[in-house]
Amino acid sequence: GDHRDLHRLIRRQRQMCIRDRNKDIKGAIEFQKSLLSYLCLENRFKNFKSICSFDISYDKSSRKNFAVAILLSYIKLEEVERSVIVEKADFPYVPGLLAFREGPAIVKVFKKLRNKPDLLLFDGHGIAHPRGMGIASMIGILLDRPSIGCAKSRLVGDFTEPAQMKGSISDLLYKGRKVGHVLRSRDKVKPIFVSAGHLIELDMATDIVLRCCHRYRLPKPVRMAHRLANQVRMDSNRMES
Repeated sequence: GDHRDLHRLIRRQRQMCIRDRNKDIKGAIEFQKSLLSYLCLENRFKNFKSICSFDISYDKSSRKNFAVAILLSYIKLEEVERSVIVEKADFPYVPGLLAFREGPAIVKVFKKLRNKPDLLLFDGHGIAHPRGMGIASMIGILLDRPSIGCAKSRLVGDFTEPAQMKGSISDLLYKGRKVGHVLRSRDKVKPIFVSAGHLIELDMATDIVLRCCHRYRLPKPVRMAHRLANQVRMDSNRMES
């Protein structure tokens, strides 16, 4: 019941924000803070057999979100299944409130998967967030799955540059607390920012992200989801034109 109640609360909060954005952004922030009591940053699972990433491609002209989930085997990272939905985008982009814009569509594409993943990997943050509740943490709680945030840029915190060799890490510190790792995923390229989302510890999260980074800076599941979302959007626009 807890997770269904949480989902209803997020829907209600989202509708309030849509009706009066300025009035209720504060309410959305307070709601995020209230989820902290559900957060677990311990390794509850170890033998992951599958990993899933999500992406949403927004079309400005139609104001539609093209949301995808792509499920891969772990550790081989071979595609097992994909799901797609298209829906109207009805929540504005507000930094730090990404889950209110993208979360409902992500939950829907997750539910369309016949095979449910053991692990969720997000192009976004987990606890490396102003309120410790980025999209990876919020959706991990909602779906009751281990989740990892892996972002291209930092949202909060300070760090020293990790060494230039692939696999080098440094700590991401925010308000005196370690909230993530800054990971060099390829030799001599910009680092990425890894944080625990839910039901996983940072060291395991970082190890999994590194295992998913083959020849590129970003993990393979994240890259595949991004490519698929853009392809679905372009195919839809081509059919309508």
